[in-house]
Amino acid sequence: MNALSCPMVPEPVRVLKAHRESHDVVTLTLDPGAQRLFLPGQFNMLYAFGVGEVPISMSGEPARAGRVVHTIKAVGAVSKALCRLKRGGVLGMRGPYGRPWPVDEVRGSDLVIVAGGLGLAPLRPVLYHVLAQRAAYGRIFLLVGARTPEDLLFDDEIQRWQKHGDLSVLVTVDRASTGWKGRVGVVPALLSEVPELENAVAFVCGPEVMMRYTVRELGRRGLPDQHVYLSLERNMKCAAGFCGHCQFGPSFICKDGPVLRYDRIRSLFWLREI
Repeated sequence: MNALSCPMVPEPVRVLKAHRESHDVVTLTLDPGAQRLFLPGQFNMLYAFGVGEVPISMSGEPARAGRVVHTIKAVGAVSKALCRLKRGGVLGMRGPYGRPWPVDEVRGSDLVIVAGGLGLAPLRPVLYHVLAQRAAYGRIFLLVGARTPEDLLFDDEIQRWQKHGDLSVLVTVDRASTGWKGRVGVVPALLSEVPELENAVAFVCGPEVMMRYTVRELGRRGLPDQHVYLSLERNMKCAAGFCGHCQFGPSFICKDGPVLRYDRIRSLFWLREI
């Protein structure tokens, strides 16, 4: 399928692997049937036959063209149907769509990657990209937060990154459970453990309340608004700017986002009615 010529037509793809990350999050590895490249931060529209479709960011390696990976939280009828799929199951897919993280534009900078909850999934391709080109970037800080230790995504991979040496990884949870020996608290509080931010760029994804506190703390630490990028994945329905559901002031999240620079949306970001 050519998404540009047939933007509304999903193509059937087969599930190669379904891996349960937590009680309500599943990662699907899909066979796209043809070479399909994407940029970190872009999304596909996934269609559960007979139910509907939802926008889901890619969470796999951008350089691996023969596989498409999506991490999905079961919160509605469509996402629950997708999470029930097993190996060999079929779903519809169209894309990729959207403005990506500016990983090439920020080469040479320090990176502060802040992920809350499911927000780690859209940021995971950024980590694959920058670690594959490690010499092109300065210091890399990954700040991860989840409600509980059981809700942490990609736990094995986080542990590998913590031992990697090429980046600094800080993890916190809102509520500790038995056996948890790590930090307890909200993810924006982790910024107090990051050294000076003079040459940094921040990529932030998570619940909007978490992103609000994060951008406020980044500003307090002296990071310019134009160095902060957010992923706003809300209200997208068509992915082509036709339906208007995701209009955000003069922008459409599906076409002008989902990654947006904070200084360009600052006046709207704090309006809860938008």
